[in-house]
Amino acid sequence: MRSAGIENNGAMTVRFHPAVAHLADFALSLPEAWADSPWGDAVVKVGKKIFVFASGPDAEQPGITVKLPESHDHALSFPESVLPGYGLGKHGWITVYVDHVPPEEREVLEDFVEESYRTVATKTLVKRLDAERAADSR
Repeated sequence: MRSAGIENNGAMTVRFHPAVAHLADFALSLPEAWADSPWGDAVVKVGKKIFVFASGPDAEQPGITVKLPESHDHALSFPESVLPGYGLGKHGWITVYVDHVPPEEREVLEDFVEESYRTVATKTLVKRLDAERAADSR
């Protein structure tokens, strides 16, 4: 597991909070996903588009910000989940704090990451992900 940092093209290290590192690892396992650090934020992108903002190592409340057109209300049902600023909230983005999701429900966070990926990735990459999932289930 890449718990603290992820080398990106050998040029930079993107660091994630240990509480969200497994979610960053999951995000990076999706087709053509890569870590970046624009504006000093730890993010995961597909192509040029961000699909996960993840807390950096010094965050007091570790969480993820993802785009959820289908699971929007579910994500907002967790305590202290919020619509992020900078206009992202009005475009379907939600911040969910990991520690406020009950441990027995935390697997839903991977579902949120995947939904966000599917929302911003190209149709070709989504088909590739579906094909990989179908092959894995055989």
